[in-house]
Amino acid sequence: MAKLRLGILLLVASVFMLAACGEKKEDTSGNIGAKDGEFELVKKGSLTFAASGVYKPFNFEEKGELTGFDVEIGKAIAEKLGLEPNPVTNPFETIMQGLVGKKYDAIIGSMAFTKKRAEQANFTKPYYYSGGMIFVAEDNDEIKKPEDLDGLKIGVVSQSTYEEPAKTLSDNIQYYSSDVVALKDLTVKGRLDAVITADIVGFEAIDSGFKIKEVGKPLWVEQPSIAVRKENDALREAIDKALAEIIEDGTYDKISKKWFDRNLLDLDLEGVELLE
Repeated sequence: MAKLRLGILLLVASVFMLAACGEKKEDTSGNIGAKDGEFELVKKGSLTFAASGVYKPFNFEEKGELTGFDVEIGKAIAEKLGLEPNPVTNPFETIMQGLVGKKYDAIIGSMAFTKKRAEQANFTKPYYYSGGMIFVAEDNDEIKKPEDLDGLKIGVVSQSTYEEPAKTLSDNIQYYSSDVVALKDLTVKGRLDAVITADIVGFEAIDSGFKIKEVGKPLWVEQPSIAVRKENDALREAIDKALAEIIEDGTYDKISKKWFDRNLLDLDLEGVELLE
């Protein structure tokens, strides 16, 4: 009888153990990634995100490490996802191909959303706004409006959102892999007549001592966003949630003011042409 009672107790205990193993454990970590399940990642446990690494102050290498606004935003998002940040570099002109080819999980490298790019990848909501601006040498008083660029040499980064607008203003385009190099060439007499790039980048170059100046107002406002592969949309949704959280808890504002002394999302968009 004792043996029978012991057998029944062991059977009941086994049932409870199996039931406990089958229960879905409640996530108490607070991580979006833990709540939403695992994502398709190129490196398990890490969010691998790419930037050109030559777009100061957004993403650039300093003392052998990748840093800048984009990189810090990427790290903050990775933390919210419960993943280790793994920033990598890739030339901007092939950065989308690298994403599609699964070299990294996302592009957090100041890539503006466009309908054309959205054919290849899915994009989050914008994580900052930036205007496309014409810059010329400080002593250039001949170029005062976009129409004055007709036939002149314009420098732009290849495959950037500035390439097509530049072509509408001139048929003489000089391509670069870095906006900073293009702006530097602008200070060399006879090398370039103008550069079209982000207003923020141009103003940072001026603050760094580049003898250049802006022409007029921004031609448009673009929406830099985070790109992920189309088949990995669950990751895109989670990144959007993480982005909303770092904006809500003040992390975004802290990072933005560290690099630019202002919040890059704080922009009045009423009546402004958004680049698409």
